[in-house]
Amino acid sequence: MEQNEQNEQNEQNEQNEQNEQNEQNEQNEQNEQNERNEQNERNEASGRIPGGFKHRRYLIPGFLALVLLISGIMTVRGYLADRHAAEEYERLAELARQTTEASIAMEPEAETQSTAETTQPETLPYHSPIDFAELVKINPDVVGWIRVPDTNIDYPIVQTDNNETYLHTSFEGKDSVSGTVFLDFESQKDLLGANNILYGHNMKNGSMFKDLVRFKDEEYFKAHQYFELYTPERTIHLKAVSCYYAKAEPIVRKTRFKTAESYDAFVKTMLEPCPFAEIPEEPIQSLYTLVTCSYEVDDARTLVYAVEVKE
Repeated sequence: MEQNEQNEQNEQNEQNEQNEQNEQNEQNEQNEQNERNEQNERNEASGRIPGGFKHRRYLIPGFLALVLLISGIMTVRGYLADRHAAEEYERLAELARQTTEASIAMEPEAETQSTAETTQPETLPYHSPIDFAELVKINPDVVGWIRVPDTNIDYPIVQTDNNETYLHTSFEGKDSVSGTVFLDFESQKDLLGANNILYGHNMKNGSMFKDLVRFKDEEYFKAHQYFELYTPERTIHLKAVSCYYAKAEPIVRKTRFKTAESYDAFVKTMLEPCPFAEIPEEPIQSLYTLVTCSYEVDDARTLVYAVEVKE
C-alpha cells in the first residue's frame, strides 16, 4: 500500500514539473513574440523591415524619384549638347555670311571701255563667297560648304580617311551628337566625282540634314530644288531631281565605274524609285547624293539626289 502511494506521489510530482516546464516554455515563446512585435513596430517607425531593406512604402516612390531625376539630367544634357552644336554652326554660318558680303564689296568695278577700243573679255579669277582660308584654320579637313535656301541646311563640309570620325565630332573637333556634314571618304575631294556622297544627321531639333526628309513631299521638293555647294575653286549650282527613303544599301556608295554606260545605268537606277523624279535627258558627269537617317523601316535612309545645272 505504502509503495503505491509513493508511486502516485512521484507521478504527481513529475506531472507538476512538466506543467511548470510547459508554462515556462509558453512564457518564453510569448516573450519572444512580444520582442519580435516590438522590433517590427520599431522597423516600421524607422521605415525599414528586417534584413536591412527599405520598406516598400518608401522604396517605390524613392525609385520613381530616382528615375525622374536621371531622366531630367539626360534631358538637360541633351538640350545643352544640341544648343552648343547649334551655336557652333551659327558662328560658322555667320562667318560665311560676313565673308560673302566682304567678297562682294571687294569685287572690282568694270572699267569703262572706249567705243574705239575692241578688247577680248577677260576671265576673272574665282572668288569663293566662303572664306575657306579662315575655315581651314579651324579645321583643315574642310572641303566645301552646302547651303539650301529656306531650310536649316547651311553647313561646312569635311572629309577624312573614314566615315566614322565626323559622325560624333563637331567642325571644331569636339564631341558632338550632331557631328558634321561630311563627304564620303571614297568620293573626290573637289566634289566633282561621279558620285559625291554627303552625310548628315537627322536631328530632332531640326538641325543638320533634318530638312532632307521633307523633300519626300512633292510640293516641298519642287519649292526647294535649287541649292549650292561651294568649294575653294568654284560654286556648284545643283538641282534636286529625286528623293525617297530606302534601306541602307552598299550600292548607294558606289563611286567608280568601268564605262559611261554602266554609270548612266547606275544614275537611272538611283533616281527611278522617286514617283516625281526628274531624270535628266542628257548624260550627266556628276551625281550628288545627300543621305540622312530615316525611320520608315529598320536601317532606313532618306536619299536626295541632285545634278549640276547652269546658274
